[in-house]
Amino acid sequence: MAALPCLPSMPPPRDGVEGHFHNRERKAPIWFPSPELLAHHPVLVYLSSCRTIRDLHQIHAQTCVTGIFRRTSVASRILSFAALSPQGSLPYARQVYDQITEPDIFVANTLLSALASGPDPFEVVLFYIRFLESSFLKPDRRTFPLLLKACARIPSLPLGRAIHAHVFKFGFSSQVRVLNFLVHMYSSCGSMESARLAFDAITEYDAASWNILLGGYLKCGSFDVACKVFDEMQERHVVSWSLMINAYMEDGCFKEALEMFGKMLDEGVEPNESVLVNVLSACAHLGAVEQGKWLHGYVAKCFGINVRVGTALVDMYLKCGCVDEAVEVFDGLEEKNVLTWSAMIGGLAINGQGESALDLFSQMEMSGVKPNAVTFIGVLNACSHAGLVDEGVRHFDSMSKAYGLKPHINHYCCMVDLYGRAGMLEKAEEIVKTMPMKPNAAVWGALLNACRISGNFELGEQVGKRLIDLEPNHSGRYVFLANFYANKGRWEDVAEMRRLMKERGVVKTPGCSLVDLKGAVHRFVAGDNSHPQSQEIYNMLGEMSEKLTVAGYEPDTTLVLLDMDEEEKGAALSYHSEKLAIAFGLINSSPRGTIRIKKNLRVCADCHEAAKMLSEIYDRKIVLRDRCRYHHFSKGLCSCGDFW
Repeated sequence: MAALPCLPSMPPPRDGVEGHFHNRERKAPIWFPSPELLAHHPVLVYLSSCRTIRDLHQIHAQTCVTGIFRRTSVASRILSFAALSPQGSLPYARQVYDQITEPDIFVANTLLSALASGPDPFEVVLFYIRFLESSFLKPDRRTFPLLLKACARIPSLPLGRAIHAHVFKFGFSSQVRVLNFLVHMYSSCGSMESARLAFDAITEYDAASWNILLGGYLKCGSFDVACKVFDEMQERHVVSWSLMINAYMEDGCFKEALEMFGKMLDEGVEPNESVLVNVLSACAHLGAVEQGKWLHGYVAKCFGINVRVGTALVDMYLKCGCVDEAVEVFDGLEEKNVLTWSAMIGGLAINGQGESALDLFSQMEMSGVKPNAVTFIGVLNACSHAGLVDEGVRHFDSMSKAYGLKPHINHYCCMVDLYGRAGMLEKAEEIVKTMPMKPNAAVWGALLNACRISGNFELGEQVGKRLIDLEPNHSGRYVFLANFYANKGRWEDVAEMRRLMKERGVVKTPGCSLVDLKGAVHRFVAGDNSHPQSQEIYNMLGEMSEKLTVAGYEPDTTLVLLDMDEEEKGAALSYHSEKLAIAFGLINSSPRGTIRIKKNLRVCADCHEAAKMLSEIYDRKIVLRDRCRYHHFSKGLCSCGDFW
């Protein structure tokens, strides 16, 4: 940054003559223009066309030369521009303030406002202390919101209480806006008891009062109390609904977020952009494509689709396995930012269209949009799922060489996965040993999967035990290692894994499959008989089993972690949640309609093989989204190429 120019000093006004000052060279009095003329002074008119800090320096210098800077109204305009406009500069604003001989509280608040928006909230407090030391300045109702906002950013409860004392001292303890900021400050400092006391001191609540209190309880994790506050609100603004929906999203309660959105529409409240993006994200997590499609139509009709909502739509469709719909939305967007491109590239990759994802990345580079770290995760995943090792290595190297991006641990995890899926276990292990940061559980998990693919039991056992040490409460780590032992017939070790889980209180996460049908989400777990159509579903399972047997299907009984005979193992496999979900879809969806399933765990090899064959037997497309990727089954094949 160029050095700031030295500001001209101000000559004193002529004694006894209002509106005059001494010109040091001519010693002749110069008349100050009236306020009306001053407002249209040529020098001040230039402020409207000021484009750079250099222009501001020149205008400021002219106000000093002509003498009009002595007027507080003129000085405050220069200060406001320096402090608050995009062309301004906070250090320069400080210099301007120091040149004002008798700043009033409006001028002080102007600089205070700029400091409150700056990087260091402590500067606000220090400046407040400074102007308190000036005998002629006292804070007003605009001062305390700025102070309390800074205190909330720090956050410091003792400092907040001291400022609260000043609120009382200077007589602003009944001002609604000041009290609202007190509620915000106390909640940001984690003192909801004090926040509630400040809220109760308000005599006439406005929408902001309720929303600040609601947001405070949600931020502090007091969800039940927040719900009571929400129910007490006589008028729920869109911000109130947005806070509740966002809270459900953060807690992973996606179904409840959608239900809250429905209630919001029932009350006639129009959603804002944040609500729409959150609700689309809820649909994406649930795989609720029908509700997502309804939202798409609603947004297009009532609001129009901008880049942020468009990106959320692309993400939703891709996470529901609707690639064609995602491409249509993407192509229709007038503006695409790096988030839009990244969502599309990453989504194509996990939907088994790695080469299309890489083609799109090339288009992104040609469009002039610079990729970020998230973009490259999608690119590396595309290479991994498509088995393009050399391409993946080239893109990994280009991160730092072409774009100056330092690879994160997630990028190294992708490289381990890339080599592992290609059967290059030694390369995968080398990445883990040489990466510049300590491997986390995700990296070790990718290496464990590489051991599974390569059939390296010895290394897999070592990595599995390391993962259990890293994440002793993660049930999947025990189950994965137990699978290794079961495949080798080491039933004593399988039993040891079960004993460890029981001893440590680790409960196996049950496999759960969700089916979105006609706007309703149906949930299935292995051996489930709680569904209203349970009898029909099990009848369909019997039919499916018969047709699979005729088609040559043989259950992969190595996946059953119990020492039982083959027939019993086959029966156990037939009741997996994926198969129940497929049976339900075959019964209830339209002929040749796509069956969409979301599973919380990785799909097992037996269900994967069965789904391939069922897609051909019943001439249906089955889209199964598991913890790792999306599987598009059609005509006996899967988009993953049996490579997952």
